[in-house]
Amino acid sequence: MKQALAGLFLILPLAAWGSSDEAWDDFRASVEESCRSLVQTAPDATVTVEVNPFGSESYGAALITVGQGGTQERMICIYDKQAATAEVTAPFADAAPVE
Repeated sequence: MKQALAGLFLILPLAAWGSSDEAWDDFRASVEESCRSLVQTAPDATVTVEVNPFGSESYGAALITVGQGGTQERMICIYDKQAATAEVTAPFADAAPVE
């Protein structure tokens, strides 16, 4: 009986931890769609959304790059997994070039 209980306690965390590939694909698609919908650009701008594959325990994250007229702006999108809502930061200031 003790061994059965011990085995159950070992299996439960693994079961909660595992998600299907399809569920992760759906998560990433939801993050991308939610984040992309918050970016307002001119029609000729290019928008790239790079979704972090898994995010953190509570949040998804994506790096958004908007290119227009030879310039690029970068922003971070934070996606609340429980509420299924997203927010976007203001663009980052240009950093000094890395040499």
